[in-house]
Amino acid sequence: MKVLIVEDETVAFENLSAIITAIDPTIQVIGNTESIRQTVHWMQHNQKPDLIFMDIHLSDGSAFAIFDAIEIETPVIFTTAYDEHAIEAFKVNSIDYLLKPIKPEELERALHKFRKWTSGELATHLSNLADLSPRSGFTDKILVPWKDQLKPVNVHDIAFFYTSEKNTSIHLKSGQSYPYAKALEQIISTLNPSDFIRANKQFIVARDSVTNITVWFDNRLLVTLDVDAPERIFISKNKASEFKAWLVNKRPNDSAQ
Repeated sequence: MKVLIVEDETVAFENLSAIITAIDPTIQVIGNTESIRQTVHWMQHNQKPDLIFMDIHLSDGSAFAIFDAIEIETPVIFTTAYDEHAIEAFKVNSIDYLLKPIKPEELERALHKFRKWTSGELATHLSNLADLSPRSGFTDKILVPWKDQLKPVNVHDIAFFYTSEKNTSIHLKSGQSYPYAKALEQIISTLNPSDFIRANKQFIVARDSVTNITVWFDNRLLVTLDVDAPERIFISKNKASEFKAWLVNKRPNDSAQ
């Protein structure tokens, strides 16, 4: 059996891989993707695996957006540290739903369940995966509490989101900025991944605001925007290729939105 692991945390990926190998050494982990974009690209350019282990919270948003970008023809076992998505996952007849930290006995039970499924049950599961796509689309306005008002901010006017010491702020292309109570993890899941990317732990940047990229000495990327940022915006070496592809390409389904 060949499996793909969709997981953006290195420790979690290594832990899951080790448990899988311990349960069945014949199972091959043939890939690890860390984001919506990487997963879509991997699935389009590689032979499909027999099974996917998929974390729900990825670096660039909810994994459910993957099902909006491409048709998944592989059964999925969901993994996450948050149980509020369990009902949504089981609505699509998921093979199983594993909460982190993943226990070997639970993973073994999920694999056993997968192997026992009939072709009809697998076909139903794959058909229902399409229901995970975010039908309502992405937000185009954000309501920002400002003094005693709620200020509507057009998403296309935003240059970047920034967080420091648990304080998040929205920075507009005009130079204006506002405090914002939500964490970057919550924000990125509401934004169109063609227009915004989680650059690192502190920044979400807008595609239209990127004006220059400098290749740094350790193969990181230094990103310059059309407005001043509180600190330098670096893209890690591991994410550099994904960032460059995002900057010059749109997702396959963008023309349909």
